[in-house]
Amino acid sequence: MTKGSANVFEDLGFSAQESKNLLLRSQTMIALVQWFEASGMTQAQAAKSLGITQPRFNQLLKGKIEIFSLDALVNMATSAGMRVGLSIRPVTSVKVRNTAPTKSTQVTKRRVKA
Repeated sequence: MTKGSANVFEDLGFSAQESKNLLLRSQTMIALVQWFEASGMTQAQAAKSLGITQPRFNQLLKGKIEIFSLDALVNMATSAGMRVGLSIRPVTSVKVRNTAPTKSTQVTKRRVKA
């Protein structure tokens, strides 16, 4: 038995970038399903309030993660009245290159007389 990470998609072998994106999409989809279940609305009413069709909303309820972009899910969550945020923190094991211009690469400004 192997202990999993905090991201099931990473454990399934997705790349680091794709696993983070899938995790964010799945978390947003779960929040939207919970919103719907608590709303008392029909699928058609919920879909209308999210600005999508009822068949598309049904795909969301069925967990069809591959057909929803993170951007589309964020828009739906916002339409549902949710606050959506993204937390970005540096990873301590990753070294960041200094991209500040050095003296040899800096461009000097010259005044031009008219």
